[in-house]
Amino acid sequence: MNYIGIDLGTSAVKLLLMQGDGKILKIVNREYPISFPKPGWSQQNPEDWYQETMSGLQELLADSDKSQVAGISFGGQMHGLVVLNDEDEVIRPAILWNDGRTAEESEYLNQVIGKETLSLYTANISFAGFTAPKILWMKKHEPENFAKIHKIMLPKDYLAYRLSGVHCSDVSDASGTLFFDVKNRCWSEQMCKICGIKQEWLPKVFESYEAVGTIKAKLAAELGISEKTVIAAGGGDNAAAAVGTGTVGDGACNISLGTSGTVFISTKNFGVDKNNALHSFDHADGSYHLMGCMLSAASCNKWWMDEIIGTKEYAHEQEAIQALGENHVYFLPYLMGERSPHNDPDARGAFIGLTMDTTRADMTQAVLEGVAFALRDSLEVAKSLGIGITRTKICGGGAKSPLWKKILANVLNICVDVPESEEGPSMGGAMLAAVACKEYQSVEEASQAIVKVKEVITPEPDLVARYEERYQQFKEIYPVCKPLFHLFK
Repeated sequence: MNYIGIDLGTSAVKLLLMQGDGKILKIVNREYPISFPKPGWSQQNPEDWYQETMSGLQELLADSDKSQVAGISFGGQMHGLVVLNDEDEVIRPAILWNDGRTAEESEYLNQVIGKETLSLYTANISFAGFTAPKILWMKKHEPENFAKIHKIMLPKDYLAYRLSGVHCSDVSDASGTLFFDVKNRCWSEQMCKICGIKQEWLPKVFESYEAVGTIKAKLAAELGISEKTVIAAGGGDNAAAAVGTGTVGDGACNISLGTSGTVFISTKNFGVDKNNALHSFDHADGSYHLMGCMLSAASCNKWWMDEIIGTKEYAHEQEAIQALGENHVYFLPYLMGERSPHNDPDARGAFIGLTMDTTRADMTQAVLEGVAFALRDSLEVAKSLGIGITRTKICGGGAKSPLWKKILANVLNICVDVPESEEGPSMGGAMLAAVACKEYQSVEEASQAIVKVKEVITPEPDLVARYEERYQQFKEIYPVCKPLFHLFK
């Protein structure tokens, strides 16, 4: 049988058709716009997600045996706020994960309600991009819209609802709302009261690999697939990407170089770091994970190439970079503020160390290295917890760059395993659908059968030493710049 994975990303939806043995049959991408109505704000129209998904499904299935489609599942951008009225109509544009408008609400939750209280109820503290502070913002600034709320949903769950008619979520995505009791895998009654919402506004929560229902008959007819096609809950993008790269079981690691960047560590045991610098979430495989998330990763390189240099020739620009570990230009990759480990929505990007002999290649290199250094910040927190990471999988658009992978391996001083499929969340979504349809008995079994490593990038001792010196210098820049960031609000 065949399975469809839908990766609802920030700039596009990616749809993947996979055979039960893991062979990818076809991939389709559909883009949609992002709105930035004010500095630091980021919104999308959920109807765009649905329309582009349906159009993408038509193309994905155009040349295939549609009778073989057994299940559909998802990976999706996390934390976004989708609110529906009592007619299940979208009330306002979705406020996205990288939206920074909720600094005041996040500060209220962390300082007035208190980080210890939040961590006790949810295993996490508030970050500006999380869903709960968005609700508080809406309650204060859009009371007329808040009064209409009948359902609160996450982006990929809205798609699942449109396909199945079921208001649902999964444990991994729900973990990033700050309404969710991660340890006990259920909504937190206390957090609902703190934020002034009714628990019935929240959807039913499933494990990521569980079926929530089947596709609506009308849509099945439209697509030419069976009405028995299973819709599985799916996972947040990083949890789904971890499944797609085989990052399951205890102590496995995955780095995602997408629009955002993450260090994702799978663990069998629930745990929280004392400063809550890392997120403590439920994993799509039925266990837990720790995650450090930076808000701008591959998007930094896209911004630098597209908007500043004015080129789409990414690989060509990297050809001029030769002297790794010797660059004296540094880049702070905080173009949308920062989450892990600084939790600073006011943080901004910056180049430092420029001289008259600084070249275009130096600055391009600094962007790639700045993202790698920021990812190491999160890895250092994991090390402080006694977690020894010696190797990692990698996925995301940035993972297509051989140079960037080499920089990462040496900045982090770990082996980087490159999976045969670098599709991440869409692949993970298809695998979760396969588990929901009993093609495999568990997510771990599916990962062991499907995920293969095609390349290993090994750290080079001399380059590791040079990058160690550069990283120690990089670490000093943010604390010095932090008092200035409020000037740019």
